[in-house]
Amino acid sequence: MSDQVQVAEGVGGVEAVDVALVGRSPGQLMWRRFRRDRVGVISACVVLFFFLIGLLAPVISWLYGKDPYTRYGQKEDGLLNDFGYPIKPNGGIDGEFWFGLEPFMGRDVFTQLLYGIRTSLLIALAVTVLATLTAIVLGIAAGYLGGRWDFFISRFIDLLMAFPNQLFFVAFLPIVATLFVDPREETPTYVRVVSVIVVLWVLGWMTLGRILRGATLALREREFVEAAKVSGASPWRIIRKELLPNVVSPILVQATYMLPNFVTTAAALSFLGVGLVEPTPDWGRMFAIGAEVYRADITYMFFPGVSMVIFVVAFNLLGDSVRDAYDPKSHR
Repeated sequence: MSDQVQVAEGVGGVEAVDVALVGRSPGQLMWRRFRRDRVGVISACVVLFFFLIGLLAPVISWLYGKDPYTRYGQKEDGLLNDFGYPIKPNGGIDGEFWFGLEPFMGRDVFTQLLYGIRTSLLIALAVTVLATLTAIVLGIAAGYLGGRWDFFISRFIDLLMAFPNQLFFVAFLPIVATLFVDPREETPTYVRVVSVIVVLWVLGWMTLGRILRGATLALREREFVEAAKVSGASPWRIIRKELLPNVVSPILVQATYMLPNFVTTAAALSFLGVGLVEPTPDWGRMFAIGAEVYRADITYMFFPGVSMVIFVVAFNLLGDSVRDAYDPKSHR
């Protein structure tokens, strides 16, 4: 017998049992399988890198010596031509401005991108947390309590899912903003951020809620739930101790798909002019400017576009790896 494998005789012959896996919790087994997935580990490192540069954007900006608000390129400085575009080739990229200069405004593209990533990830993370918590509460409640609770929550989910999301995102944002400030006044940045978070949250939790409802319906008839009922456990304890640990897998997997989706949705709202506006740095606003200047300065679109593609692809691959780690029988 080796240190890792114990051989046991059975009716069907010889069975090998990995001793290292005996007594491990589902979370430990998941982590063990995830570490063996090279694609998943690389994707996790890429995602972590984006979150770190977003978190450390002020520090990086201070070390770099520039900020996303100052107009460094003025016509009198010889950095922009008469049409507002960088005079130097490739969008003004050089040793002083690593990613070049923003057309017309003359701001540093590198710090604009850093703070844009920070803003987009902050909004997407807040929406993902709120949407996940809402889906957990309503989805599990509908599946476990059943009856009228299930009927009303399910119909509410159906109603929200019937909305054409993109259209209602655009339509509801100005309405939500007017709840905080007088529409005749200029909307502060924090109000716009809160409005985007609220609208994306209200219209973004239903898919996960429906998944959790279905999973809870399958679990509530299992023996361990029946045993908990017989022992006199309260519904809250059953949900917290018996049901919730068994739906962690769909929660994590779906959350890893939701966050990049919220990033792109928030960027799309800013691109359409109903999300964040000047002078707040934002990924979507950079795309909006790039769409205006791509004929004369295609370099400006390159860095935000490539970074967005890398982030979304890495997060989707991470979601696939987390799903495979929780369910080794599934194949990508």
